[in-house]
Amino acid sequence: MSRSTSKAERLNHIEQLLLSNTRGIRKADIARRLGVHRSTAGRDIEELCRRLPIWESDEGRLGINRDDYLTEVRFTIHESMAVHLATRLMATRLDKHNPHAAAALRKLGRALKPCAPLVARHLMQSADALDAGGLRVNRNYLRTLETITTGWSQGIPVRLEYVAGDGRERRFTFEPRFIEPYAVGRTTYAIGWVRERDALRTLKLERIRACDLLEEERYEVPKDFDARTFLMDAWGIWFTVDDAVTEVILRFSPAVAKRVHETQWHPSEVVEHLPDGSLEWRARVSEWQEMLPWVRGWGGEVEVVAPEAMREDLAEEARALARMYGG
Repeated sequence: MSRSTSKAERLNHIEQLLLSNTRGIRKADIARRLGVHRSTAGRDIEELCRRLPIWESDEGRLGINRDDYLTEVRFTIHESMAVHLATRLMATRLDKHNPHAAAALRKLGRALKPCAPLVARHLMQSADALDAGGLRVNRNYLRTLETITTGWSQGIPVRLEYVAGDGRERRFTFEPRFIEPYAVGRTTYAIGWVRERDALRTLKLERIRACDLLEEERYEVPKDFDARTFLMDAWGIWFTVDDAVTEVILRFSPAVAKRVHETQWHPSEVVEHLPDGSLEWRARVSEWQEMLPWVRGWGGEVEVVAPEAMREDLAEEARALARMYGG
């Protein structure tokens, strides 16, 4: 093995050690892990400091500032388009300005310019549109998203102030486990463990008034936790922890049956075309209330067959609308 190759491997090893030790690691421990003299490790660290955002604590521990650390990723043109579509979907379905989304598109555009200039130009234009000022600027929301992201990525709990939908204020310690965008509400939710409740909760980021990282503490997400399991039966973001689901049965008129069938609306859905041209749609969901905006959007082209509570809810709403508009 040549000296240059050996040095390159050491630098890569040190970088990985710094990334894996979120609380930092001492130079002596780095030298021991690499099996080299402290002076050699020291020179390697000095070289890395010129390339990476490395911090050093008063106790002599070294670490990487993850907010400024650039991850190197190589995409094919089709993978780049997938990232572009995901970012554009987020930008068009959320109502708040996110400079990180614009920066990601801009970087992607620059990277694609040599091999796909037309796609790259569109990506750059999309980034400019995100920064143009049409979206609402909410600095507290952005700071909250950044803090929750940092906590989730590094296993650091968050102390926050939360204003619930009923207006009550709460203060608690939150261990982020997942962040989920919600297109219907044009918002973002964080799923995590609330220590004071000893339970899993879903928090709307706009309702978090203030949050701070508890830098000296750490938590671990259980290995059997899988956000897909909790959201599998959800229509959007609402889930139940007791595996209770409700079968929803809808009957769509012939006028919209084809359009309904063109899209898979839920993983559990089963559709059946009826002799009169209508379509029966079934799915098992955690909370049918979350479906109401979607069902309302079909107007008189859909009838709720089950559950009865959902049918009655919409019937009462129809009567209220009739009274409002003089029907």
